[in-house]
Amino acid sequence: MGGKLLLYRFKIYVEGWAWSVSEKYIFSCDSPTLYITPQFYDFFMRGMIPQQHYWPIRDTDKCKSLKFAVQWGNNHTHKAEAIGKAGSEFIHKDMKMEHVFDCIYHLLNEYAKLQKFDPIVPPNAIEICSESLACPSDGVWRKFMEEALEKSPSYTEPCILPPPYEPQQLKVFVEQKVKATKQVEAWENEYWSSLNKNH
Repeated sequence: MGGKLLLYRFKIYVEGWAWSVSEKYIFSCDSPTLYITPQFYDFFMRGMIPQQHYWPIRDTDKCKSLKFAVQWGNNHTHKAEAIGKAGSEFIHKDMKMEHVFDCIYHLLNEYAKLQKFDPIVPPNAIEICSESLACPSDGVWRKFMEEALEKSPSYTEPCILPPPYEPQQLKVFVEQKVKATKQVEAWENEYWSSLNKNH
């Protein structure tokens, strides 16, 4: 597509029986992601917008929806390429480990408030420091582990993590996502309707 050689023109995200570890990897490859509406949403999907970061695919009629998406992408290669790049950039920038650690740190702290017992370290437990996991590794794997090493927890409160949406801003953002998905569905309906009239 365009001037850059991509290994795949499109990538399809299909949910399994539960949470999928492949989702972020599919998004990170520069190819436009054809995102079949899932039952389970990963936390980062709340910040992604249809037509900007991915192309929405109906769960109710996957085959026709995928066929239209590929047809649209083949006829709008520059727009499809821009979607692929935006999705990949979102994963590489907004999904930095420091942001993931912030999210998990605050999530675990909130869960801890619900506990009805005091956790204790078992007497035979062995502490394993994170450095001992990275030291035996080498090459790309070691580099990944060193980059993912969290030095200390964030001091940012969960309610003021970026971006600091106000209720009205959040409402507009959610409406934008719904509108973009409905627009794709309308294009799709129009496409199949015109094909049926011509046959």
